[in-house]
Amino acid sequence: MTVSSGPPTAAPRRRSGALKVAMTLLGGVVVLMGLGLLATGGGLMWLDHTERDASGYLSTSTTTFSSTGHALVSMVDSGGGAGPTDWLPERAIGTVRIRAELADGASVFIGIAPRGAIEGYLNGVGYDEMTDLSFAPLRAADRHLAGGTAALPEASTFWVASVSGLGRQSLVWDVRPGHWAVVIMRTDAAAPVVAYVSLGAKAGWLTPLGSGLLAGGAVLLLAGSLLAWRGARPREVIEGTPPVTAEELPSADRAYPLRLDADLDEPLGRALWLVKWLLAVPHYVVLAFLWAAFVVLTVLAGFAVLVTGHYPRPIFRFNVGVLRWTWRVAFYSYFALGTDRYPPFRLGPDPNYPADLSLEYPERLSRGLVLVKWWLLALPHYVVVAILVGGVALVWSEVEGLVVVVGGGLVGLLAIVAGAVLLVSGRYPRPLFDVVVGLDRWVFRVLAYAALLRDEYPPFRLDTGGRDPSGGTPARGTDERAEGELPGAA
Repeated sequence: MTVSSGPPTAAPRRRSGALKVAMTLLGGVVVLMGLGLLATGGGLMWLDHTERDASGYLSTSTTTFSSTGHALVSMVDSGGGAGPTDWLPERAIGTVRIRAELADGASVFIGIAPRGAIEGYLNGVGYDEMTDLSFAPLRAADRHLAGGTAALPEASTFWVASVSGLGRQSLVWDVRPGHWAVVIMRTDAAAPVVAYVSLGAKAGWLTPLGSGLLAGGAVLLLAGSLLAWRGARPREVIEGTPPVTAEELPSADRAYPLRLDADLDEPLGRALWLVKWLLAVPHYVVLAFLWAAFVVLTVLAGFAVLVTGHYPRPIFRFNVGVLRWTWRVAFYSYFALGTDRYPPFRLGPDPNYPADLSLEYPERLSRGLVLVKWWLLALPHYVVVAILVGGVALVWSEVEGLVVVVGGGLVGLLAIVAGAVLLVSGRYPRPLFDVVVGLDRWVFRVLAYAALLRDEYPPFRLDTGGRDPSGGTPARGTDERAEGELPGAA
C-alpha cells in the first residue's frame, strides 16, 4: 500500500500551442495599430502646435504664380468633392486665408465666387488656371486659356468674399459647401499677373483628434504588448505549478549564452590599419554571400521553430559560423583594429586566432517568441545598435528625390580614434580596447537574438574587456569546434 505524503495535486494544464500563437499574432497586429495611431496623433499634434503662425493659421510657403493673361484662377470643390480641386473640404477646414501680393507692387484683387459666375465672367478672357494644387511646398500645374480682356473685378456683384488694395492682401473666408473659384487679378484687370501667394487654414479639430489618437494608440500599444507577451511566454503551468528553478529566473547576473572573446594582439603595426579596408575586401565579398544565405536560412529556421520548437542544428551551425567569421573580420578591421593577423576563411573555431565567438545550442525555443522578438521585442536594442554601428537610410528630398544616407556609428569612431593613437604612439590604449570590444559584444548579442538563435533577451549592460565577463561557456556535451563547421570549410 502506498501512503500519500500530501493532498493530490491536479495534473498540470498547459496552454494550447495554437492559442499561444494566435495570441502572439493578434498582439502583434494590435501593436502595429497602436503604433500607427501614435504616429498619426503625434504628427497632428506637432503640426497643430509648431506650424501655426501668430494668427493661428497653418500656412503654406509663399510661392510665385504668374499668368500672361488677366487672372490667376483655381477651381474649388468644397464639402464632398473627390477630384483634384477638392482642396477646401468644409468638414475638415473651418476658415481659409488666401494671401497675395503683386510682384510689381500694384493694387491686387482677391475674390471667391461661385464657379458658374466666374466661368461666365471670364468667358473669352485670357487667364491661367491653377490645377492639382499641392501644399508642401505650395505649387500647382498651369493651364493657359487664350482670350481678350476682362471687366473690372470690383464692378461685379457675384463675389461671396473679396478684398483689394496695395501691397499684400489677405482674404479670409468661412468655407461653405459648393463649387467655387478663387481669382487673383489686378484691380484694373490688366495683364500680366505675377503674384506671391500663400494659403492658410484654421482647423480646430486637430488638437482634439491628435489627443484622441495618442490616447487610443497608447491603449492599443499596451494591450497588444501584453497580449503578445502572454502569447510568446514559454509555456507555463496553470495549475499545480512546480517551484521555479534558478535557471528559470530572469537575472542580469546569469551568463548570456553567446560568448565573444578577443585578445589585443600586440605589437600592432602603426599604419597597417590605414589599408585594412583594402586588405579585407576578399572577406567582404565572401561575407556578402554568407549573409545572404544567413538571412534565407534564418527565415527557414523561424518556420521550423514555429512548427516544432527546435532550431535545425545544421542551420544553427552555419549561422553561428557566419557570426564567428563576421566577428573575426570586424576585429581585424574597423570594428576593433585589435590584430594584424589576417582572419582565416573558415566558419569554425580557430584556437590560434585572437578573436572568437561561441553560442550554446538551445534544446528548445519558444514557438510564440519567434513571431515578435526579431522586430517588436528587439526594437529598444535596435536603437542602441544603430547608435553603435550606424546604418543606411533612404530619405526623400523634394529637390533630389530618393537619397541614400549613410551614417557611421560609435564603435567605428572609437576604433578610428584607437588607430590614430596607434599611429602616433605605437600602442593601442587598453581601456579603449576594452570599451570597443564591449560594444561589439552588445551588437553580436542582439544579432544572435534577432536571428532567432536564442530566446534569452540580451542584457542592457556594457560588458567590457577582451574576455567575456558574463561567463558564458560553450554548450556542454557538444563539440563547439563543430558548431560552425561545414564540410570543406576548414
